[in-house]
Amino acid sequence: MPSNNLPQTQPRVLIVGGGGFIGGHIVAQALERGFDTWVAVRATTSRRRLGDPRLHFVVLDYDSPESMRKSLAEALPEGERWDWVIYNLGATKCLNFTDFNRINYIYLRDFVEALEAAGRTPERFLYMSSLSALGPGDEKGYEPLTDLTIPSPNTRYGVSKIKAETFLESRPELNWTIFRPTGVYGPCEQDYLMMIKSIDSHVDFGVGMRRQMLTFIYVTDLVNAMFDALATDTTIKRKYIISEDRAYSQKEFRRMVAKALGVKWVLPLKLPMWMAYAASVVAEKIGLLRGKPSTLNRDKYKIMKQRNWNCDVTRACQDFGFRVEYPLERGVDLTVKAYKDAKKGGSK
Repeated sequence: MPSNNLPQTQPRVLIVGGGGFIGGHIVAQALERGFDTWVAVRATTSRRRLGDPRLHFVVLDYDSPESMRKSLAEALPEGERWDWVIYNLGATKCLNFTDFNRINYIYLRDFVEALEAAGRTPERFLYMSSLSALGPGDEKGYEPLTDLTIPSPNTRYGVSKIKAETFLESRPELNWTIFRPTGVYGPCEQDYLMMIKSIDSHVDFGVGMRRQMLTFIYVTDLVNAMFDALATDTTIKRKYIISEDRAYSQKEFRRMVAKALGVKWVLPLKLPMWMAYAASVVAEKIGLLRGKPSTLNRDKYKIMKQRNWNCDVTRACQDFGFRVEYPLERGVDLTVKAYKDAKKGGSK
């Protein structure tokens, strides 16, 4: 059994990147568990979802390592530190591909070095990486990706994540744990919301003619796994794939969403790869002209092109008792319910 690594009192936890979809759920779960909860934010970060009076804030300038060191040093009394740090900051789409390296790798490197220089090295450090850090898996026999799969990322996003992981491995004094989640979904998540809206309009777009197996993790299951992993020393200096322990076809996903929406028929449209690539290039150029990163781009095309997202989560189950409480059908029902409630509210 994993040994318990909880502090004598409730942990003081610092959440880096708490203003977004996943981050908001991490913050809410930390408060629900009664933790002394701190959130690292930029001066410009919206605090719309961070209004709980129990929260403490550290304002950081990620482009200035010295400013970060000073802010971290001044946040707590001399000799004190955060028990746990959850580093959830990152970019999944960028206007310029070089920004992946800056945001996903350099910001992490500078933050960790500032944390150490300020004398605030935590007892535990959990880094949110991505399944994309591993790159394409077996697309012939569809063998699952495992925690021992040798990384071979084929996207700028995936490369930035593996660089961040490699940096953490170079810090001997840091008790890191790395999560590589598959596609994370739930209420308020935007990418899967686009798919739900499409199915609600009776159309389901897919790419490629070859079989594609998809994996998912509901945001609550991911966040519960974070705190479970931090509470045991078995997970120190280990990496884990976080996913539901089975894969689904696009047809199965479409059926579940349509059922939850009450949609009687959906027209499945599959774009050939060359057409999907052309659309990605055009969308990327439009994003550049508008000055806003496009969800569809050449980097995302490579992710869509990947056929095998099967995952083996045995190690997470063994090391910290990982389990899924929200299999896809249940998670889709909750996500669609939130979408329908928002849709009704917007029509009032």
